[in-house]
Amino acid sequence: MRRTATVHTRHQSLEIWKSDLATEFRVEGAVHAFHHRRRFLTGLAWDMIAASALLGSNARPRSVLMLGLAGGTAFRVLRHLLPDCQLTAVDIDPEIVDLAREHMDLDSLGIEVVIGDAYAWLAKNRRRFDVVIDDIYLAGKTDVFRPREWDPALLDHLRRAIAPGGVLAVNLVTGKGHRTMQSLTRRILRENFPAVRALKSAEAQNEVLVAGEAVSNKRRLAGFAAAFSDWRDHMYWDRIEVTKVS
Repeated sequence: MRRTATVHTRHQSLEIWKSDLATEFRVEGAVHAFHHRRRFLTGLAWDMIAASALLGSNARPRSVLMLGLAGGTAFRVLRHLLPDCQLTAVDIDPEIVDLAREHMDLDSLGIEVVIGDAYAWLAKNRRRFDVVIDDIYLAGKTDVFRPREWDPALLDHLRRAIAPGGVLAVNLVTGKGHRTMQSLTRRILRENFPAVRALKSAEAQNEVLVAGEAVSNKRRLAGFAAAFSDWRDHMYWDRIEVTKVS
């Protein structure tokens, strides 16, 4: 791949890298969005985020809310797996959404995109979704960070947005500097939901926690494997592990 541009938005500085088939948005050397014209999966966090949406009581959710869209990588997987699902996303950075439209064919996914602060939007929201995905990270000087700590109001807003039988999925960066938030989120979800599972993959420095009245296990994901035709997609899908958080 080669770098084709460097763009400074109001919220982050990113590099656009391209090959004949793929495009990446990179922030501080880390890939923040990925688009490939023939494949869907990467082995990274977006695979787990997409898989998390399939673990609620409704194996084929009718509606998914994503807090934090960026390039729409996880939604590209979900649109492939769930062609009739209503996809809604809230993102604070209009410029990165425009870049995704220009370089990652975002408009082809049929997403309802809301530009604004996701937490402020959530506080006013009265709609309910089968899946709510919290993937809100901002770019700091040397690393990404979650812009809001857990508090009762945030938890109430998230719970109110989840339809009966639905799930909340939270993407968490792991490793040095992120362990406190990871441990806290695990505790908060265990205390407030009957079931919590963690999705991990060997290549990813993330885990996705899925919480709800009931959360399915890895066998649920096996039913979607046939949707992928490329061997690498099959490999990455199979590597997703789903474990109970207790």
